[in-house]
Amino acid sequence: MKIADILTGYVFLDFVFNSYVPQTFPDEILDLEGSVRTLDLTRNKLVDIPMEISKLINLQRLVLADNLIGRLPMNLGKLQSLKVMTLDGNRVTTLPDELGQLVKLERLSISGNLLVNLPETIGSLRNLMLLNVSNNKIRSLPESIGSCYSLEEIQADENSIEELPSSVCNLVHLKSLCLNNNNVKQHGHMSQQKA
Repeated sequence: MKIADILTGYVFLDFVFNSYVPQTFPDEILDLEGSVRTLDLTRNKLVDIPMEISKLINLQRLVLADNLIGRLPMNLGKLQSLKVMTLDGNRVTTLPDELGQLVKLERLSISGNLLVNLPETIGSLRNLMLLNVSNNKIRSLPESIGSCYSLEEIQADENSIEELPSSVCNLVHLKSLCLNNNNVKQHGHMSQQKA
């Protein structure tokens, strides 16, 4: 009997800290297609996410924290129902441009990775309320971030950010901007805007 037969109708799958799971994504989960709403594969030593993840068309919450993932699939943007994506503590070096297709995304947490920048397409995430990119190697935030009108919180501690884009002033709902342990030298745009 396949796992898909047993779990028919389930909407939440939690496989946290399964040391017996190999370093590949469990194919059985992909057989569940439209059934899965939440998928948590935290601490499973996963090294990649298969392209077939796009089959999980009703997935709203994807948690892949504390794995060994180095890249995200290009077709990630097909997860049109996704509202929460947590990829903290992996080895991700870049985010695909297709990230901008996740228009329902409200929370993106990708702290503790190896990111040097964010794609300009992040500006398409108009429903994004939380962006956590702390503990990366990010040098600057893209100008397009000012189009993420719903942003309430940006956590960007422990990076190499030297300057904020002027578009940050467009974020009228922003309540918290954390930039501890960066190299920020200029606050000019923000101080002029507030005056």
